[in-house]
Amino acid sequence: MEDAQVSQLIGLTAADAAALIAKGEITSVMLVEACLTRIAERDETVLAWEHLDPDYALAQARMADDRRAQDTATGPLHGVPVGIKDIIDTRDYPTENGTPAHSGRQPGDDAALVNALKDAGAIILGKTVTTELAVFHPNRTRNPHNPEHTPGGSSSGSAAAVADRMVPLAVGTQTGGSVIRPASFCGVYGYKPTHGMISRTGVLMQAPPLDTVGVFGRSLEDVGLIADCLTAYDPRDTWMRPRSRTRLRDTAMQEPPVDPVFAFVKSPPWEEFAEDVTKEAFSELADALGDQCDEVDLPPVFDVGLNMQKLIQTADIAKFYGPILAKAPDAISKPLAERIEDGKSITAVDYNSALDICETLNAGLDEVFERYDAIITPASAGPAPKGIETTGSAIFNALWTYLGVPCVTLPLLEDGGLPFGVQLIGARHDDARLLRNANWLIQHLTDGEDED
Repeated sequence: MEDAQVSQLIGLTAADAAALIAKGEITSVMLVEACLTRIAERDETVLAWEHLDPDYALAQARMADDRRAQDTATGPLHGVPVGIKDIIDTRDYPTENGTPAHSGRQPGDDAALVNALKDAGAIILGKTVTTELAVFHPNRTRNPHNPEHTPGGSSSGSAAAVADRMVPLAVGTQTGGSVIRPASFCGVYGYKPTHGMISRTGVLMQAPPLDTVGVFGRSLEDVGLIADCLTAYDPRDTWMRPRSRTRLRDTAMQEPPVDPVFAFVKSPPWEEFAEDVTKEAFSELADALGDQCDEVDLPPVFDVGLNMQKLIQTADIAKFYGPILAKAPDAISKPLAERIEDGKSITAVDYNSALDICETLNAGLDEVFERYDAIITPASAGPAPKGIETTGSAIFNALWTYLGVPCVTLPLLEDGGLPFGVQLIGARHDDARLLRNANWLIQHLTDGEDED
């Protein structure tokens, strides 16, 4: 395949690729071959992939092309490759959860979301790198914009693979900031739905009140497209509730009936943790929005949200990962082992109080959404920090994860060649309108640039 053709194919959004495959203008084999070529060229530097089998990926693509030729294409992602975070079970690839304690682990069944992707016609390209048990201890992935900087975590491989055009779509998870932060650092669209919207059956459990499946893409349409394929009700995930299928993609592309008004919320960590470049960028963003944006201070009671998120996560890490530590102590990093021990001291009273406080804070947040269409806030403290010893801080994500609200990060900002994102927050279960408001924001800012 010629370099120009590879470059053209890997530059396609998922939505455009799916449309071209459906019309027969490109094949799934062509697209998968282009992605594999890109991976062969770049993954020695980016290190985004944990498990990759080119022959199996191409076999899936040939089957997809055969079905299309027979007019039996299976869904909206027919022939489109997707990367899967390596804490999500796949029967055709190992799932090792980023830890030597699970080295060689081969699930017998696909996770519910992987089945959903296959039903939609997607090609499971491979498994992307995760941090240790999807917590904070970094793995080997590098930021594709500068390999001396972190890509974020724990969905590091998924974000980096999409950002480096190795795959148009990828799936990750967020318990603190593991979708929004790496999307911000790597310069792609990251979407964390309302808690309980996508099944976690077959996904490594870390903290059930917090764990949320999220997605990465190179456009808002892309994240809506893949999320629509994943939102079917699964009674095995007891945090889900029956609901009609979503229309995230279609709604995201619609023009709002009225121009949205945004609440610029600095959030509790702003003064101490937001970098100067972030403060300056968001001040300019608020000014550019003019009457469509008001600065809004959350009541002081929200200050406890970060501590409550950490309490729940730490207690559940002890519950779910304590047996792994007991069985294979040498396979667990010292920082994670210490956090497991910390979690054992958290009482049931404190844990349940943290769950109750979440509902109190959401009631207060609902009052903000009665006046505003979405919240604007940083997706990260700033661009990706230099060094790979950490994955950066989730300080601007953890509160929203704790509250279970939908979040999307938009790759609108840049400093010194490194991207960082604008995070939009919506009301719980109002995901489609959040994506529509995000699209309005992008178009509004782009139109302003065009006029300049």
